[in-house]
Amino acid sequence: MSTHPNSHFAGYRYPVEVVSTAVWLYFRFPLRLPMVEEMLAARGGTVSYETVWQWGLKFGRDIANSLRRGDKRYLDEVILTIGGKRHSLWRAVDKDGFVLDVRVQSRRDVKAAKRLLRKLLKRQGVEPRVMVTDKLKSYAAAKCETMPGVEHRQRKGLNNRAENSHPPTRRRERQMKCFKSARLVQRFLSFHDPIANLFHLRRDHRPVADYRTARAQAFETWAEIAGARLAAWSWHAQPYTFRQPTCKPAQTS
Repeated sequence: MSTHPNSHFAGYRYPVEVVSTAVWLYFRFPLRLPMVEEMLAARGGTVSYETVWQWGLKFGRDIANSLRRGDKRYLDEVILTIGGKRHSLWRAVDKDGFVLDVRVQSRRDVKAAKRLLRKLLKRQGVEPRVMVTDKLKSYAAAKCETMPGVEHRQRKGLNNRAENSHPPTRRRERQMKCFKSARLVQRFLSFHDPIANLFHLRRDHRPVADYRTARAQAFETWAEIAGARLAAWSWHAQPYTFRQPTCKPAQTS
């Protein structure tokens, strides 16, 4: 797995820990940019939300690309309203529900399905062993042209992993008070989904110890890829050291 050396942050006056954690906060949780700015300010960091947005654009893509994986793919699509118009959000996930690729398109037909499969094949480099979809006929037609040798399964209930990947997008949509631009949605979700899924760990049917171990592993993966040590708000980098907010006692006359 590739790492991000500190040289990627050359020219930035903020420590690596501040940059990587600002990106983590924005893509991991349904937070608006001003909220991330305020959370950083509460720990002593003077960072504008415009800066957080630029960090997300610069480093989010490399981090998200490093997290992609999977040989068994589940595909699904959902309707989004963007700028008052209906669009189809196509998403491919692996057997663990980890998002491999996402495409925002104006259509929900064979041409759109072929575009998703071709982009996915180009990004992953190899064909999947199995492709699981719902009963939309566009998938079968597109698969025959792009991946004729791949096994294709279309049965109700098999595609739940892909369908379960849509709620985080819906939460972000509500938080942002609907999406305004298809281009910006495409760019944002291509970063957001892989990063958010890294920390989206199911608590059900697993002991607390197993959950905490998986969560620790997720943080280790993030630290390895982002090139920073994330330690729950305890940074000791200079010149910016995050601190817990304190309140001065009221003066009495």
